[in-house]
Amino acid sequence: MPTLRSATASQSPAASPSPTASTTLRSAKRRVTSPRRSAGSPDESQLSSPHKSPLAGAGTGTIGTPNLLSASPRSSRKRLYGDLVAAEKPKWNPRDPSQMQAVKEALHVATVPSSGLVCRDDEQSRVLEFCKACVEQELAGSLYVCGCPGTGKTLSINKVKESLARWADDMGMETPDALSINCTGLANAHEIFSKILAKLQTRKKATGKMSPLQQLQTMFSHKESAPRRMLLVIVDEMDYLITRDRAVLHDLFMLTTYQFSRCILIGIANAIDLADRFLPKLESLNCKPLVVTFRAYSKDQISDIIKHRLKVLEYDVFEPMALEFCARKVAAASGDMRKALGACRSAVEVFEARLQESSDQEFRVVTFDHMDIALSKAFKSAVLDSILCLPQHQQMVLCALANTFHHCKKKATTLGELNKSYIEICRSTQVPAVGMLEFSNMCMVLSDQGFMKLGQSKEDKLRRVILQIDISDINFAFKDNRFFQKCLQQTKF
Repeated sequence: MPTLRSATASQSPAASPSPTASTTLRSAKRRVTSPRRSAGSPDESQLSSPHKSPLAGAGTGTIGTPNLLSASPRSSRKRLYGDLVAAEKPKWNPRDPSQMQAVKEALHVATVPSSGLVCRDDEQSRVLEFCKACVEQELAGSLYVCGCPGTGKTLSINKVKESLARWADDMGMETPDALSINCTGLANAHEIFSKILAKLQTRKKATGKMSPLQQLQTMFSHKESAPRRMLLVIVDEMDYLITRDRAVLHDLFMLTTYQFSRCILIGIANAIDLADRFLPKLESLNCKPLVVTFRAYSKDQISDIIKHRLKVLEYDVFEPMALEFCARKVAAASGDMRKALGACRSAVEVFEARLQESSDQEFRVVTFDHMDIALSKAFKSAVLDSILCLPQHQQMVLCALANTFHHCKKKATTLGELNKSYIEICRSTQVPAVGMLEFSNMCMVLSDQGFMKLGQSKEDKLRRVILQIDISDINFAFKDNRFFQKCLQQTKF
């Protein structure tokens, strides 16, 4: 039977070895048996197999010809030099006053980055979506933003306010009015209602004998007197309303429950436990706010924010290890971004002082040692700093407390006994003592700051006093002050 050409062409290669295979075996034998040639010439496999050579040009016409061989040496050197020039930053000249001032401004807490905020996208998105829903539906609402100090609450809410105005313009909707109130600037807690009323009544003054709160309640109860435009009310430092008058806080959130209210209330405070203390009451009043919590910054977030602020500069200011050390230290302590920025500014000042002291030595950047000195200053005991910042008479009251508990070995005393110890200190130091009423007020201030705890009694002199800090902290705070050392040496009256 004649053999077909197609059958002959499709025979298995294993049946009849190809010339290429035999040539490959012979060349392999030559490579093994000829060490002189293999040592003096390149391996053929490196030029024939693109998988074994990192210089082989993938996708080129000739296999085994590297890309570098296809380009001229001059163009390769030019391209390499251009990459190095593009990656290199100009060096910082710390002796230039303008550059030093630019660094300090970039690290200042009051400086708002022009390129936007980082690390708070999720929180800003939640608040912005809440405000958008209120504007679209023309409904009032309340939101409570809480978190530790220095976590970007106020800065984020101000960014949301700007984003909400841009969104309303893009959507062709009426831009909501905005009112920002810082409660620390209020003469009294009820003044907050006067500010809201003044924002709503821009044309005519309020008449009648009703209080500002009553006028707002009447305004939001009738369609004829209700405002047409939405009002975004941002109440910062709401802790002030919590400590002074809880009824004001409840009435403020209640304004968002009226039928014709147009208020979008955003409260900002450091009190994280407000939800536990006040939300049950607000929920019973049908005005429970949405809660958005700002967690403390992590070390990666602190590092990213500092680098983000330094992007406006064209030069490197810190060693990477110095920034890493700062971020880890602050994150482990409190996660307060203001503390981190303060430490960086302090490190720059330490660097500047060293630069002025040693004119011969050239410093390039802020090093780990500079940051270590700055952080040791920043993380001194908060109790010691608070004691040293008190007025003189309040410091003398603490000395009287230390003397009382040191001599009698008790854990508590009365306000009357403490007053006697205070008067004895004033006599020995020839400082005029304050009256009992003012003394009682000073003790209340010290109680609010956490130095002592005051009990309740019908008579002030019988109120129970408990020291909330260690006596050693008081002694250590005044160890270098001769006046207060004399106050601490007084015997019990």
